[in-house]
Order: sequence, then C-alpha cells, then structure tokens
Amino acid sequence: MTSFNREKAAPLAIAVSASVLAAVTAAAFLVGSSSVSLGDLVAWATGGDVSASAKSILVNVRLPRVLAALLAGGALAVAGAIIQAVLDNPLASPNIIGINSGAGLFVLIAASVFPSALWLPPLAAFAGALATALIIFGISLGASTSRLTVVLAGIAITSVFGAGMNTILIVNPDAYIGSSAFLVGGLAGVLMDDLWWPAVYIAAGKLNIMALGDDTAHALGMNVGACRLAMLGLAAVLAGAAVSFAGLLGFVGLIIPHLVRFFVGHDNRIVLPLSAVSGAAFVVVCDLLARVLFAPYEVPVGILMAFLGGPFFIYLILKNRRGSLE
Repeated sequence: MTSFNREKAAPLAIAVSASVLAAVTAAAFLVGSSSVSLGDLVAWATGGDVSASAKSILVNVRLPRVLAALLAGGALAVAGAIIQAVLDNPLASPNIIGINSGAGLFVLIAASVFPSALWLPPLAAFAGALATALIIFGISLGASTSRLTVVLAGIAITSVFGAGMNTILIVNPDAYIGSSAFLVGGLAGVLMDDLWWPAVYIAAGKLNIMALGDDTAHALGMNVGACRLAMLGLAAVLAGAAVSFAGLLGFVGLIIPHLVRFFVGHDNRIVLPLSAVSGAAFVVVCDLLARVLFAPYEVPVGILMAFLGGPFFIYLILKNRRGSLE
C-alpha cells in the first residue's frame, strides 16, 4: 500500500473504527451471563422506563466493566504507539518492556501499605510505570544498544518486578483482592469507584497529547530529548492508570499501533487518536469473548490477549530479523 493510499484511507479507517467501537460497546452491554434486551438498553440510555432487574445489571455490572474496557484499551494502545515512536522500536509496548510490571509492583506496594486510599493506586501505578520507562529510555540511549537489546532488558525487568509482585502476595495474600486476575489482567468485578481516579489520569494524559498537536508528531519523529521524555511520561500516565484497575493487560499496546500504521501510515496526528479508538474496541471485543466463549465459565481477558499477542510478538521478532520491519 503506497503512502498516498494510506493517507486517503485515514478518514475511512477512523469512520470504520468509530462504527465498530459503537457496535461492540452496545453488544458488550447486551451480552453476558444475564442477557439484556436491546429495548431495555435503549430505554435505559434515553432515560425511559426499564425493568428493575435490567437496570441493575446495566448500572452495576455492565457499565463499569464496559467503561473499564474502553479506558484501558484506549490508554494502553496510545501508550504503546508513543513508546514505539519515542524509542524508535517497533517491538516495544508497555508490557514487553516492563512498564506494566513496574506499575503493577507499585500498585501492590501501595495496596499493602495504604489499603484504604482509593486514590493512591493510580498514582502509584504512574510512579512505577514512569520509573521503568526512564530505565528503558536510558538503556535505549546506549551507543551500541540494538532494538532487541532494549526488548531483552525490558523482559528482564518484567521478570524482576514479577518476582517482586509474587513476593508481596506470598507474604501478604490479602494485599490485593482479586490478585490472581490482576496478575494476568482482568475486568471482572471492576466497580465505578475503581475508575474515577484512573479516568482522570487517562483524560489528563490524552488532553495533554492533544494539546501538543503538530508538535507531538514532529517531536516523536525527531531526536528532541525533552519532548520525547515528556511524551514518555504521558505514556507512563496512560499505562499506569490502566494497570491500576485492569491489571497487567498485555499486547494491546503492541498489536493495535502496528495495525493502525499498516492502514494509515506513520503520521502520529492520525496514529494516536486512531489507536485510542481501535484499542478501546479491541479490549471491549476481547472482554466480551472472554465472557461468552467458555460460558458458563469466564476467563480473565488477559489470558485471551496473551493467546493473541504472543504469536504476534514472535511474528514481529522474525520479521525484524529479516530487517524488513517498518
């Protein structure tokens, strides 16, 4: 596909992604262990009369879960697109280079020390994500550091932080309710109270990215240290906030930016917003499939993403070895 065709395809890709997002979001509200009719959904959304049981399902179960999927998907996809651009490394993503694990470790530490501070996990997740991002950024600046070296360093950091998280949960099993789902990534049991602070951080991060406008796209394509560090900080905000309520969801930030760039090219003015929409739709679809594929059982959505993302990562490594990775 030529660059001209990709530019022409951008408006169509945005329209299609937005339409898919709307459709899968509606499906996520309707489908589950207890189904809700389309009429009930429309009535609830428009303020009409709806049965008490349907309203309870929509408000207490579906709404927080769908919002969590939208927030996590959009945040992780944009974070991945930024990290790949800042590090100039198509193999990088929040989970591959250890940013998710750093955020997760700090969340568990915060939950152990201050269990009642609901506002603290997103802030702790950001601190852990930022610390890890800075370590990786420093490694990437090495004179002879290859792309694969950065990835391997990230995998090593992930292992260390993973050991730290497991140690906390062994010593203090009650440190985090639902810790098993947290370690693989899952949205079951997410409450609206879990989303307020992360939503603020994610909104602030995305607004800052939008405010930078053309300067963002320009700086991500150049070696402008201060701006690249600032963008890496915004990526840490997005990834950390998502991890604070969704756990260690993997591969969203790897898969989605690559698919977006395949269809619309490398212009970050298009890649970043389209990654947000596509990432949100991707996580909503994956979470919906995790709910229904093995009914009446449910698997954490992170397991399904690992099945999808692992082969994709291997494909990218093999493609990179041939020197043809864009």
